[in-house]
Amino acid sequence: MKSYDLIKIRKILKRNLDKRRYEHTIAVSYTAAALAMRYGCDIKKARLAGLLHDCAKCIPNDKKIELCHKYNIHMNEAEMKNPFLLHAKLGAFLTMHKYKIQDKEIINAILNHTTGKPNMATLDKLVYVADYIEPGRDKAPNIEEIRKLAFMDLDQALFQILCNTLSYLESFEGDVDPLTQKAYDYYKKLLQKELLPEEPL
Repeated sequence: MKSYDLIKIRKILKRNLDKRRYEHTIAVSYTAAALAMRYGCDIKKARLAGLLHDCAKCIPNDKKIELCHKYNIHMNEAEMKNPFLLHAKLGAFLTMHKYKIQDKEIINAILNHTTGKPNMATLDKLVYVADYIEPGRDKAPNIEEIRKLAFMDLDQALFQILCNTLSYLESFEGDVDPLTQKAYDYYKKLLQKELLPEEPL
């Protein structure tokens, strides 16, 4: 992997994020690195993807929409209604064009960290899960159990987070991004298959 100046990137992020978001970003970066150690993924890529996953988070919502129009970034109906969701797509764009990172695995992990998607790559899963379980998160249901599960079975932890996300959105009739629903359906089916007993010979 190409070497990147993480200190320089952190300084830029510190100028562009509010204090709370910057602290979250640092925590996600180290949590993703810890998960990478556990699952044999590239630690540097995990740190960098975690560091940049929210690089577009603090852009005002109207500006997010404006930038997506300007750079021809597709927006679905859920994103138009909830522009905060666009920070993942814009973050992937900024990672390539502002931070000059062209690594497809890192870009995809940033792109997928909010909605998830079916059949995620390991780095995608690490950043998605790290975003949810980092030490500063304390309000999510069953957070301690999911933290333990994350270091035992990554797919099960991912699925539990998807379940919680859908339950949260349904509780106040929020819009569900189609990719989140597809990710939930995919991992539900995958894990059900893994739990089925083997057929006798």
